[in-house]
Amino acid sequence: MPHDATTLLPQNSFKAPFVSQDLFREAMSLLGAPVVLVTTDGPGGKQGLTVSAISSVSDTPPTVLVCLNRSNRSHQAFLKNGVIGISVLSPVHHELARVFASRSVEPDEKFAHGSWTLGETGSALLSDALVTLDCDIDAIHSAGTHDVLFCGVKSISTNTDAEHGLAWFSRDFHHLPVKLPVKRA
Repeated sequence: MPHDATTLLPQNSFKAPFVSQDLFREAMSLLGAPVVLVTTDGPGGKQGLTVSAISSVSDTPPTVLVCLNRSNRSHQAFLKNGVIGISVLSPVHHELARVFASRSVEPDEKFAHGSWTLGETGSALLSDALVTLDCDIDAIHSAGTHDVLFCGVKSISTNTDAEHGLAWFSRDFHHLPVKLPVKRA
């Protein structure tokens, strides 16, 4: 199977029982997830939002996936720009996560909060984030209401002073301790 192509498996011949949207959302609320800001800038404009649908894909080459709802007002900017900045948040950022999650806050207002640096792709990265990933969007796969963006990581920055990460679980923020690697002599 080629690594750069999407292969769809045939549908099973039986009909799966109906799963309601409410039941699915309730089940997914009990799946812990990181809280990250994703940003983009370029010909499609500067945009950013809070997401928890992110995962590592491969370390060779370094690749992550991010899921974006196609109905989100920032969606087209990410596709047109072809770049994405990912800032993994810590507990000091929970209000910033709310600002970037708000549909009523304009993009310029969102970026007025926090301290930002520009990655090599031109995407904004939160200066004091737990981790930042500066990425190019390498591939896109549509599934249901979302696009899955496969993102090639161009650079990584970590915050060695952070003591906790920020997670989303059961519709609320939670703090997770950071276990820093033991330095070996």
